[in-house]
Amino acid sequence: MAVASMTLQIRIEHSRSLKDRRQVVRSLKEKLRHGFNISVAELDEAVTWQSATLGVAAVSGSRDYLAGLMAEVESAANRIAGDLGAEVADAWWELLD
Repeated sequence: MAVASMTLQIRIEHSRSLKDRRQVVRSLKEKLRHGFNISVAELDEAVTWQSATLGVAAVSGSRDYLAGLMAEVESAANRIAGDLGAEVADAWWELLD
């Protein structure tokens, strides 16, 4: 069994309040969860209104499947964040056995 974990650094330039930030983060998390059947959680505290860090995790018996899934999740996160007026500033992932 393999586990994939991804970290997404999100920049929300238009955010002027904690409410704006929460709306973007919540929407991104829900869309990724439902689109890919993965676990998504916010990793940092709401220290600034213009940034957030999300963690993504998936489990499978196939490393190849997970590698493809993480590439798709990263692509979708970039697209969804753009639709929400944000951007993925950085993303990295790793596979664990």
